[in-house]
Amino acid sequence: MDCALREAGKALRRGEVPIGAVVVSGDRVIGRGYNRVESRSCAAAHAELVAIESASRKLGDWRLDGCAIYVTVEPCHMCLGAMYLARVARVVYGARQPRSGACGSVDDFHRSTVMGHRIETAGGVREAESLALLRGFFEGLRSDDERRRDARAG
Repeated sequence: MDCALREAGKALRRGEVPIGAVVVSGDRVIGRGYNRVESRSCAAAHAELVAIESASRKLGDWRLDGCAIYVTVEPCHMCLGAMYLARVARVVYGARQPRSGACGSVDDFHRSTVMGHRIETAGGVREAESLALLRGFFEGLRSDDERRRDARAG
């Protein structure tokens, strides 16, 4: 999870929502990603998808059989769907995502067998650090919005 938190820090420094992910095969990181929705102007540029793409390039195969993904925030349905398609075995996440989390927060998509297999999940790993990154980012946005309102009013 250390590596995923470092990836989230990269997103934060670039003005993106600070979410990071890494794909691990055995004890080796084979893919890394951080949220790039704003910089790529692409709603699909979530950290998990960037990390899956990175791992697939490194392996030369879209199949990530037996791999685990570590991500700082509970995956959404899109990202968990991609994990199913890539045949990921396990997802470990930090903070719950009460608005879009597909591993128990909004629903239990992680328990689906529609893709022919299940993905093992573990949540709450390094949750406090993941939440601190998110809170800091969104508090900064609110502060920026308040400064802009004050400048227009003054």
